Amino acid sequence: MSQILRYCNNRNLAVNPQGGNTGLVGGSVPVFDEIIVSTVQMNSITSFNTNTGVLICQTGCILENLNNYLEERDFIMPLDLGSKGSCHIGGNVATNAGGLRLLRYGSLRGTVLGLEVVLADGTVLNCLTSLRKDNTGYDLKQLFIGSEGTLGIITAVSILCPRKPASVNVVLLGCDSFDKLLDIFKESKGTLGEILSAFEFMDYGCREVVREHMKLTNPLREAPFYILIETSGSNGDHDQEKLTHFLEKVMTSGLVTDGTIATEENKMKALWALRERIAEALARDGYVHKYDISLPVEKIYEIVVDMKKRLGERVKRVVGYGHLGDGNLHLNIITEVQDQQLLDHIEPYLYEWTAHYYGSISAEHGLGFKKKNLIYFSKPRVAVQIMQQMKAILDPKGILNPYKTLPSSNQ
Repeated sequence: MSQILRYCNNRNLAVNPQGGNTGLVGGSVPVFDEIIVSTVQMNSITSFNTNTGVLICQTGCILENLNNYLEERDFIMPLDLGSKGSCHIGGNVATNAGGLRLLRYGSLRGTVLGLEVVLADGTVLNCLTSLRKDNTGYDLKQLFIGSEGTLGIITAVSILCPRKPASVNVVLLGCDSFDKLLDIFKESKGTLGEILSAFEFMDYGCREVVREHMKLTNPLREAPFYILIETSGSNGDHDQEKLTHFLEKVMTSGLVTDGTIATEENKMKALWALRERIAEALARDGYVHKYDISLPVEKIYEIVVDMKKRLGERVKRVVGYGHLGDGNLHLNIITEVQDQQLLDHIEPYLYEWTAHYYGSISAEHGLGFKKKNLIYFSKPRVAVQIMQQMKAILDPKGILNPYKTLPSSNQ
């Protein structure tokens, strides 16, 4: 990698780093004639320390393969994504991917302990530490987490992995209003506490499209909203007691209309499929306008309601689902065919709405090529100028993943 970048930098050749190519904002897709540098063969695990839970691996390792490797050793990856079967850990880090486990294990900015990165001129920056505490100077690895390959190409990752939970439970609940859904969320944080590992929500439209296109049956009575809760801990009896107490409270208080619990692996996978296959079902439903935003949890569903009123019969459906635990909404607008006039009615209204409530126009998918000029809806101009200065220092010739993440300096 060092030799490739040195060669390209000397000859002013643009480079497009590419991993599993599962992104949704065009960050790993060449725009013009960039040279694609694939990390697919950089798939070796260097080491794993069972005492500390620190895994060191190359950037091209597939996320699911890493998790399988760790499960054999009674550990798991702190990251779980729908694209885990093909996405690479290097791409996950480069985009600061969020996913289903962020509520429990936090973002990659906390679990990634070190990186090895090749800079634009071929210099190898080895910050591949396994230390959890290191206050010697600037934490340079944070520059590259979420930078989408514009500052350097990640070649190896040191990541802290949690123990595999001995006890896992999955619960699917129905409720009849978003206000009640928020009350259930507050109750789950208070009652389930440290064993709460996921809190996902989906509206009736999501449930409908999964039933129609994926043929997945609904184990509950129909409801306006559905909640999928996962708990994971080290003591099954303790976890079951807490979960039973939580369910009794939300059922007797009228917050929940119906519910089911799964403790066996096959049944848990069946419940998770209702959530994880939404994107696939929507793709079969028509042309999908996908939006990945974060908002204060009180406002997270208001934009869905607002968009339904705004777009009316112009669209086939407007649905919302996502990670309520971290305020991340996946807003999907489905039409029969691509329609530029409709898109003009959605944007920039949606981004202005998000900015008004101090949200983010890209919660976990990055900016890539599609959203680079929208960064000002979430970041002040001074912040963007500093980012551009950092880019100029680390990549003065602009060869690394050009036309991505940041707007041009004259905008």
